[in-house]
Amino acid sequence: MDLFRIVKHWALGGDELSNVQSVERAFAILRCLGGGPAGVSDLAERVHLPKSTVSRLLSTLQELGAVEQAGVGGEYRVGYLVSEIAAGVQPGASLESIARPHLVELVEATGEAAGLSILEGNDVLYLDQVTADTQVQMRDWTGERVAAHVTSSGFVLLAFAPKPIRERFVARKLERFTARTMIQPTALRARLISVAQSGTAWVYGEFDDEVNSVAAPIRDRLGAVIAAVHTHGPSYRFPADPADAERVGALVAAAADRISSRLAGAS
Repeated sequence: MDLFRIVKHWALGGDELSNVQSVERAFAILRCLGGGPAGVSDLAERVHLPKSTVSRLLSTLQELGAVEQAGVGGEYRVGYLVSEIAAGVQPGASLESIARPHLVELVEATGEAAGLSILEGNDVLYLDQVTADTQVQMRDWTGERVAAHVTSSGFVLLAFAPKPIRERFVARKLERFTARTMIQPTALRARLISVAQSGTAWVYGEFDDEVNSVAAPIRDRLGAVIAAVHTHGPSYRFPADPADAERVGALVAAAADRISSRLAGAS
């Protein structure tokens, strides 16, 4: 039994958009359980889904061996199937451990905070951050979620996501955080195409008027975009000018490429 069975369960039958959504939700639950056992109510709150939906997904994941329950009504934890998959991963080769040295290098090169994130549902989940030693420091977002349409990482991850995921996101009613927040579907589609073409995304005061950021995609060994690396800083100093924006964008893209190479097993 392997991961293929989990994906296949939702990939056959029904409409494509619904199946992709079910797979996304199942993996969101598994990611939460990776942090330790949890009950249905706790999981529902953490993945922002109805308890009935979480309970249904857990039942299927339990059948597949992806989760286990500690007795009737007990908490759920990751199952033997996840352990089997993890056993095939090189020890110490987690995304965070591979990316960390490159985040440090990025901070040293730019003088601003650098972070690592993934797309989880409609949000960007920040996995790690290295903060610059400056007089005005940026908040550490590690472990927190932010709407994808207001972050540079979010634009990168959406730009390279499968079309059903992009379309479902763009079609939603999106929240406006600042006057610069882009919420129009047509404009968002055009911007995501531009990001996919350029390979980087800048965000200027779209989540917070006083914060700018730039991100680039991280790819796995098959070339699929699985995460993003970014750097962000106060808008009054970051970037200093258009030339600096180009320089920093190139540094972020280079860091993302180095992380991707490490993930692929390159030196």
